[in-house]
Amino acid sequence: MATERGYLNWLAEKTATRWWHDSGDPDELRRGLSRGACGVTTNPILSYQTLTSNPRAWADALSALPAGLSKEEQPEALIRCVVTRAATTLKPVYEQTRGQHGYVCAQVNPGRAGDRGAMLAMAQRFSALAPNITVKLPVTSAGLDVLEDCTAEGISCTMTMSFGVAQSIATAERYRLGARRAERAGKTPPQCFSVVMMGRIDDYLRDVARDWQSDVTEPDIRQAGLAVSKRACRIYRERGYEARLLVAAFRSPHQVAALAGGEFLMSIHPKIQGMIAGADLPREPGIDADIAPDVVERLMGLPDFVKAFEPDGMEPQDFITYGLAQRTLSQFVESGWSRLEAMVLP
Repeated sequence: MATERGYLNWLAEKTATRWWHDSGDPDELRRGLSRGACGVTTNPILSYQTLTSNPRAWADALSALPAGLSKEEQPEALIRCVVTRAATTLKPVYEQTRGQHGYVCAQVNPGRAGDRGAMLAMAQRFSALAPNITVKLPVTSAGLDVLEDCTAEGISCTMTMSFGVAQSIATAERYRLGARRAERAGKTPPQCFSVVMMGRIDDYLRDVARDWQSDVTEPDIRQAGLAVSKRACRIYRERGYEARLLVAAFRSPHQVAALAGGEFLMSIHPKIQGMIAGADLPREPGIDADIAPDVVERLMGLPDFVKAFEPDGMEPQDFITYGLAQRTLSQFVESGWSRLEAMVLP
């Protein structure tokens, strides 16, 4: 049986797959780096969780914040505390790999997912904090516009709120446009990371299948996000996209094993890292094993799976109205950003 450290190190050292640590907590991040992580994911929820669950670790940083922050300014200031500390921790990785790895995400206000000006201004502020910060933007029509502009300016972006193949393709294509603009201006294009929130796809379709009284089974549901992720990976490989896929929101160690070997990144939460310790995972790539055709056929009976699975399942103007996008936006706002606004500072 593979040990926790052994499997994760095997993943990073013996396959094309690399992985990021999915938590903003400094202690958890150190453990993640010791297991082979080469980057870190944060979001408003994770930032709020570390600031409130480990207050002693943040006492000095919070006491140094200026007084009188507005409701709009406070969440950004708190996120800045979390991401700058992580960026410092990851700086050696960033320097050793010459900017290939060692990034930390800083997410813009999820309540502004359709506001191009607000997102661009926040992206510029976050990017200025450290060279290894990658700004998290939503894959909405507005977010794609901001991605292109940021790329042209040399600002690294991680495109989140992404649940399907169409969104992954849209990210890669808009990144290409921005990269060409950067090159024409004599700049080196920055890194771009294209997220697939795999486990959230499963969670959402499970509710849809129950409501529809569908014949889709629970084992089918647990492969929905895998089917989407594998298809996105195949298309990225075939088209030679320069953006880097980042599969996130794992729900089990076996999902990690099913994607092992792909030329992309995984974002793995400490809970899943811990579960890997007790899992008998095969040390062989699983990325090229297809999802059974009958499973995909049953899932195709759910229109929301079709939207996520098909390369033309959605147009950019549809992204923000997709049910799972609205659910996730609400969670990021209500469980993250709004709680950061309401925090009482020392």
